[in-house]
Amino acid sequence: MNIKRLLHFFLLALIILLIPFIGMQISDEVNWGVFDFLIAGILLLSAAIGAELILSTIKTLNIRLISLLIFIALFLLIWAELAVGIFGSPFAGS
Repeated sequence: MNIKRLLHFFLLALIILLIPFIGMQISDEVNWGVFDFLIAGILLLSAAIGAELILSTIKTLNIRLISLLIFIALFLLIWAELAVGIFGSPFAGS
């Protein structure tokens, strides 16, 4: 594993989590609780670790790109389901 790249992924996850935190300070329309930050942090950190595993284990460029695209698509689908409930699962946001 490339520790420097993984650190960059973690820093990016922290920056992404700062966006709703700053939004909560500016506006009343952003209303995240501790549980929301915890779930988003777990999801972002697991995505960072998964992307690092794909980048460090797959050597062929084409397969690496396809794997990353599929991984990012799955991440975005899970994020959207938790945020607005596109599939109507019990985990959907209210």
